[in-house]
Amino acid sequence: MALKCGIVGLSGTGKTTVFNCLSKSKVGAGAPKATNLGQIEVPDPRLEKLYELGKSAKMVPTTVEIVDIPGLMKGSSQIKGGSQFLADIRQTDAILHVLRCFDDEMVPHLEGSVNPVRDKEIIDLELISRDIETLEKKILRLEKVAKSGDKDAKTGIEVINQLKDHLEGGESARSYDMEEKNQKYIDDCFLLTVKPVLYVCNVDEGSAASGNDYVEQVKKSIEGEDSGLLIIAAQAEADIAELEDESDRQEFLKDLGLEEPGVNKLIRAAYDLLNLKTFFTVGPKEAHAWTIKEGMTAPQAAGVIHSDLERGFIRAEVMKYDDFVELGSEHACKTAGKFYIEGKNYIVKDGDILNVRFNV
Repeated sequence: MALKCGIVGLSGTGKTTVFNCLSKSKVGAGAPKATNLGQIEVPDPRLEKLYELGKSAKMVPTTVEIVDIPGLMKGSSQIKGGSQFLADIRQTDAILHVLRCFDDEMVPHLEGSVNPVRDKEIIDLELISRDIETLEKKILRLEKVAKSGDKDAKTGIEVINQLKDHLEGGESARSYDMEEKNQKYIDDCFLLTVKPVLYVCNVDEGSAASGNDYVEQVKKSIEGEDSGLLIIAAQAEADIAELEDESDRQEFLKDLGLEEPGVNKLIRAAYDLLNLKTFFTVGPKEAHAWTIKEGMTAPQAAGVIHSDLERGFIRAEVMKYDDFVELGSEHACKTAGKFYIEGKNYIVKDGDILNVRFNV
């Protein structure tokens, strides 16, 4: 289950630099005229520890797919090309919205000045405008069905019009409290503003550890909004990533007041935003990390490994990460009574180590 995040932002925000940091790509700033794709390995020190203890031949981390959407601007939804870029966002699980929170005379701003709250509102308006357009098309379809006397279609029109009114007030779909029974009317709309958002404040290197006034403005503007916020000095981290020596990279991070790269925090924040968890399988061949959604049962988690495991699921043999690390092996976990047999209703926890028994 690969997580797919779309990176959006106005031109000049450092959006592509953030993309390069994450994906270790070399896309030039301001260069992309089409969507760029990158895949990154999710850093997880737990996997490294299991790899060592399990004496595995290889280590397989879980991955995140990053989609760099070309810089948006006012009216993107109405201009040639902009419509496709917004459609690209529709295919993502979450949105990483990069906001410029640094001053640099050498990097002109599209709007003439640095104002991250204004920039946020510009992008928000473009996404909201596209969602309103999508809802209007859905209403037209339902109106044709309603003419035949279909009561459900009539209810759908009422529900969607209420959401449309909410959007026309400048609010996102994710901030709308819709009854679960009415969710079916918009499920096929794939709205942009219903997606979880993480605001990425791109700062100068002197503000990497604690932020600056621009960041504080953003924090205030998203109070009460169902979203997250992260600070990253993208250019500084891009320079650090170029260093080949690990000790040099750590020294530069220390100079920035950071214990680890901000991109690592960004990936974990995206995971939290989507309520994703990680479980592991460990053996002589490989130590493998797997991504699941919170609340998944053991058979569903087994299906992430292979559909046959879910179809023929018998039981899951479960060890907790902390127990495995403390005791050192599967055998030691069994001896200590820390090896659990779980059935089809078991909810897999973050950090669980699974052996799946199945028969197909």
